[in-house]
Amino acid sequence: MRKGNPAVWAFVITSTAGFMAALDNLVVTTALPSIRAHLGGGITDLEWTVNAYTLTFAVLLMLGAALGDRFGRRRLFIAGLGLFTLSSLAAALAPNIGALVAARAAQGVGAALLAPVSLTLLTAAVPVAKRGLAFGAWGAVNGMAVALGPLIGGTVVQHLSWQWIFALNVPIGLALLPLARLRLNESHGPNSRLDVLGTALASGGLFGIVYGLIRGNADGWTSAPVLAALVTGAALLVAFVVWEARTPNPLLPLRLFRSRSFTAVNLASMLMSLGMFGSIFLLSQFLQNVQGNSPMSAGVRMLPWTGMPMLVAPLAGILAGRIGGRVVIAAGLALQALGLGWFAVIVGTHTSYISQVPPLVLSGVGMALFFAPVATMLMGSVRPDQQGVASGANNALREVGGALGVAVLTSVFTAHGGYSSGQSFVDGLTPALWVGASVIVAATAAILIAPRRGRGLPAPVAEAPRDAVAGAEGVEGVPAAQPVA
Repeated sequence: MRKGNPAVWAFVITSTAGFMAALDNLVVTTALPSIRAHLGGGITDLEWTVNAYTLTFAVLLMLGAALGDRFGRRRLFIAGLGLFTLSSLAAALAPNIGALVAARAAQGVGAALLAPVSLTLLTAAVPVAKRGLAFGAWGAVNGMAVALGPLIGGTVVQHLSWQWIFALNVPIGLALLPLARLRLNESHGPNSRLDVLGTALASGGLFGIVYGLIRGNADGWTSAPVLAALVTGAALLVAFVVWEARTPNPLLPLRLFRSRSFTAVNLASMLMSLGMFGSIFLLSQFLQNVQGNSPMSAGVRMLPWTGMPMLVAPLAGILAGRIGGRVVIAAGLALQALGLGWFAVIVGTHTSYISQVPPLVLSGVGMALFFAPVATMLMGSVRPDQQGVASGANNALREVGGALGVAVLTSVFTAHGGYSSGQSFVDGLTPALWVGASVIVAATAAILIAPRRGRGLPAPVAEAPRDAVAGAEGVEGVPAAQPVA
């Protein structure tokens, strides 16, 4: 049996798995009212249904990259895909909200194992001349998954049930597992040591911050549990930074942030996810709880936002190649901020759908302009031996932004409104959208820190020994990715 083109197989397998992992960030949003009606629980439980996934995904991504270096990237990809598939089945069969949250956390662990090695496996399989195209397509597929999450979730919930948004992962995962074993080439990184303490500090710190944000309005911001969670979380994150600067085998090598492009892309990615994830979490519920749409209808009504990446991403890739990813990403973020701000101005209990279309279109075009070139710009901002850990860092910070976005914007929402009536929901939604728009404005400013086109790669600096570089390519003869920004 012919093996076929390794680059094509690598793209199909890693993109499909990445699509599932990215899809599960937001596929649950349009199912939240159905889950609440079937399993019970309040808004805090709904937040954890989303954040149990994003939080475990975020805090374990860098560990996933290091484990891939040590035990083999293909092996870890298969292990992560297997866990993701099994935990998806557990989520579909969850008898109560607690079991669902636990299954979602396990899904996040599986996604954290497969996601950081996906782009590294693709890099090793694709010739250098075609990497810009491959990275752009890979980023567009993942962006499309995030964008289409509400539509896919709403359609499945309405025509099947909310359990099927998880159950559908199972046959796809089972089909990918043998393909990954047969079609992907194994590779290792030179770093065989794991930063267990760094992982524990980062995990504990992020959990404390998110827990405090979620419980703040319910328990009171000055209550002992909330203050303890926020203070402890912040202290652990400071300890994480100090430890990473001193350990010879860091989970997150801080030297990567000497590159202005790397710093700008990651800061912008985190802030964009914070504003976007939190906004979609609330808007999908607005369309159902306030305006009375069915889950599928809510997903369809978000198509002017979610469908734009499929139409605009190819143009975004062409523009990035001509004028540089920095300009295209900044324009996309600016359009997203404008769309959310516009929606905040017009939103009301009886706002007509036709008036919602322009801000949704602006947000969708902005999302496409962001996602299409961001992977290429990221991989072009570091040397090839740093691409694995760079990909893990970017995914981790993006997921941290998503978890914080749901927590922060929901905190704003519950401080000003709630579920008691349509007007109460709008009262909370409006300031939350303004916060989301403001955060994405900050993301726009962040990406402009990056150097102009042609100065994307960092200047050579004194590095740690090669065996201490986490996430190294570990494949002989793999050339550097070509910078496009």
